[in-house]
This record gives sequence, structure tokens and C-alpha cells, in this order.
Amino acid sequence: MVASPRFTRRTITDQVTEDLRERILSGDFLAGTQLRQDAIATEYNVSRIPVREALQRLDAEGLVTFQPHKGAIVAQLSLDEIEELFEVRRLLECELLRHSVPRLSADDIRAATEILDIYDDALRAGDIARWGDLNRQFHERLYQASNRPKTLEIVRTIGNNTVRFTRAQLALSGATEQAEREHHDILDACRAGNVALAVSLLDQHISDSCKSLIECLRVARAGNDA
Repeated sequence: MVASPRFTRRTITDQVTEDLRERILSGDFLAGTQLRQDAIATEYNVSRIPVREALQRLDAEGLVTFQPHKGAIVAQLSLDEIEELFEVRRLLECELLRHSVPRLSADDIRAATEILDIYDDALRAGDIARWGDLNRQFHERLYQASNRPKTLEIVRTIGNNTVRFTRAQLALSGATEQAEREHHDILDACRAGNVALAVSLLDQHISDSCKSLIECLRVARAGNDA
């Protein structure tokens, strides 16, 4: 099957991914919509291979989920849900870090540094699928010394709901360098034992991530309405 002329500047998979992403964020494909590979391939005049690869990328970003017997389904990205979950994250994670920093050992700092190095490599490689998990590992490693297991358990549960938003925010905003810099600043403050600075940096880090994602979604939807 010959690809449509609209997909000539970049790879077909890149173009299909970008177009589907825009349609999901703009509301053209509503949450819960089934994305049938054969129908999409026909619409874009491409084979099913780039469509499947595009859907897998969107799954890694958290915009699509794969369900048994249904295939790819558009995931829900509610602005209110994002704001609420990130606000709870900010409050709880800052409190965890406040208790954890004075108790962090050299081994804790070393382990967090190793995770961050791998995370940085994934960012530079554009490995979206690993961003969310490595981000979670880095933050949790800094919180483990807090001796607040119940709070940490709640944070993990929230993380399972927000990891797709975190991946989408980085992929859509292109703010990978900012995320990398902020993580290193937080780690440096923890290494220095500066509780107030570490908590302040984390507070800003989570708040900025939320604002960036919401802005990306609002711009995409406003463009669709124009």
C-alpha cells in the first residue's frame, strides 16, 4: 500500500503518531473510543504496521491503553483529574521528602544518583516507555528514609494514576532538559542535607509539571475549536 503524500517529511510512524496524538488531545477521539488499526490504516492510506507502532507509542505516553478483546482505547485525560492528582502528589511527596532528607544515607544518595543517570540516558534516547517508571523510582528512593510507609503507599497508588500524565507532559512539552535539571537540583539539595531547599524545589517541580501538561492540553483543544 502506498503511503499518503501528507506523510513524506518524517517517517510514516512519526506522522501517524503526531496526528493521532493531536486528535486525542483535541477531543476528536473521546475517552473510551476504540482505535481500530485497520480503519486508521485505511484513513491514512498506510499499512497497519506504522499504525500499530504509533498506537504503542501513544500507549507509552499514557494517551492510549490496550484492553483484551478491544485493542487500543483512548485513555481519559481530564484536566480536573490531573490537577487534583498532582495537587495531592505535591502535598504528600513534599511531606515525605521533608521527613526523609535528614535520614538519607550515603547509600540512599548513591542509589538515587544511579537511577537518575539511567533516567537521563532514557530522556536523551527518547525512551518514553521508561521515563515514567524511572521517574517513580528516583522519587521513591528519596522518600524511603522518611519512615512513613502508609503515606508512601498512598503516593505509589497516586503515581500509578499519574505516570501516564508525566510521560505525556514530557513528550508533548519537550521539557526533558528542564526535568533533568530539576531532578539534579533536588538531588543536590538532598545530598547537602538542605531540607527547606529540597522541599521547595520538589514543590516547584511537581507544580510546573502539572501546569505544563494542562497548558499543552488546553492549547491543543483550543486549536481544534478555532
